[in-house]
Amino acid sequence: QKAKPSAFALQMSWRPQYRSSKFRNVYGKVASREHCFDGIPITKNVHDNHFCAVNARFLAIVTESAGGGSFLVIPLEQTGRIEPNYPKVCGHQGNVLDIKWNPFIENIIASCSEDTSVRIWEIPEGGLKRNMTEAVLELYGHSRRVGLVEWHPTTNNILFSAGYDYKVLIWNLDIGEPVKMIDCHTDVILCMSFNTDGSLLATTCKDKKLRVVEPRSGRVLQEASCKNHRVNRVVFLGSTKRLLTTGVSRWNTRQIALWDQEDLSMPLIEEEIDGLSGLLFPFYDADTHMLYLAGKGDGNIRYYEIGSEKPYLSYLMEFRSPAPQKGLGVMPKHGLDVTACEVFRFYKLVTLKGLIEPISMIVPRRSETYQEDIYPMTPGTEPALTPDEWLSGVNRDPILMSLKEGYKKTSKIVFKAPVREKRSVVVNGIDLLENVPPRTENELLRMFFRQQDEIRRLKDELSQKDIRIRQLQLELKNLRNSPKNN
Repeated sequence: QKAKPSAFALQMSWRPQYRSSKFRNVYGKVASREHCFDGIPITKNVHDNHFCAVNARFLAIVTESAGGGSFLVIPLEQTGRIEPNYPKVCGHQGNVLDIKWNPFIENIIASCSEDTSVRIWEIPEGGLKRNMTEAVLELYGHSRRVGLVEWHPTTNNILFSAGYDYKVLIWNLDIGEPVKMIDCHTDVILCMSFNTDGSLLATTCKDKKLRVVEPRSGRVLQEASCKNHRVNRVVFLGSTKRLLTTGVSRWNTRQIALWDQEDLSMPLIEEEIDGLSGLLFPFYDADTHMLYLAGKGDGNIRYYEIGSEKPYLSYLMEFRSPAPQKGLGVMPKHGLDVTACEVFRFYKLVTLKGLIEPISMIVPRRSETYQEDIYPMTPGTEPALTPDEWLSGVNRDPILMSLKEGYKKTSKIVFKAPVREKRSVVVNGIDLLENVPPRTENELLRMFFRQQDEIRRLKDELSQKDIRIRQLQLELKNLRNSPKNN
């Protein structure tokens, strides 16, 4: 008769795949209909951006518009149905492709467009009362449409823009000029992400390469040619020295890869997600070490916890919804409701319904008190550096704030637009404005006639010079042939 295995042996042989985590029960809660934003003509543009930006005061959404490009800016408390004639920001002459709020000045938003420009807008207190066509700054430097804008995470008034001319320009908004150009990409830049202190920039590009760049010098520190993982999006995982990319495997399945920022020769791990075709948007919350993956065109948001040891990635759960998302805005930490234990909030664009739906990610807790353990000190609304300090090579971690009630302090910074006279914009020895294409038919005609005049003038100048050269040649010949004076 066989001896029964001891209880201890049984315990050892059965090891559950169970992890203790305070975030394992996080769930997604959709706002009630009256707390959604309804009746919004969300853009039908197929560009792979979020078309939405949100901060603690305003929600901005790129809208469908006939001719030119426009976006709505709605105060957050103004939920419900939005009137069709609600005022818009509508100064761009081409479709708006990306919008981002300034992290330190809550009424300043940057936009970029197919009209090759980047514009900075100052939203009045309480939102728009009429259409806004005048930007506080119009920035021209790209020679083709501009697909992405990104604010520097710790420095005030430093903005990055990526264009279809394969260039990244760094703008110093204190002077309203581009001060650096990153020129290492050979195709369209798909995504830009900063590490915590903004000393490194990670980019994904249509040339299938993942790069880590030193932004001030434009030097490529690391580069990965992703043969088996076609990269789409990248996000720095806070200060863990890790990167996460989403992309497509060689079998056309969606996958994610985790990388060491100092060695991109091989990913640390690659994980298949599913066989759907929509782009995967990654979002990382450095305070909870949670990663959210949202598929464009599906209604699900998966979430994981990221650890420093293998297996690095632990699946938590999935928020499911039948309504497909076109893009997602994310509320900054200081705009969350800490009394409800909310750790992340998405604003989901549901194009077919013209609806923006807030989704709160909540840690279930019984206690009513402030939960210190899920709200560590977090980057606040105060910049750590001035543009000049950052450009001179200084790096500084973000200034942290507590989310505890009563700690909220509004940023004292206001935006002062620089006064600029028209002149050439030279970066790395290239005059960028020479390459700016006309934005309207009238401008095209004006430029055409101006160029015709210039060609005529240059031809005249050339023929004059030809005559002068012939005269000088004759004089030289005569001098040579004349008998030498003794």
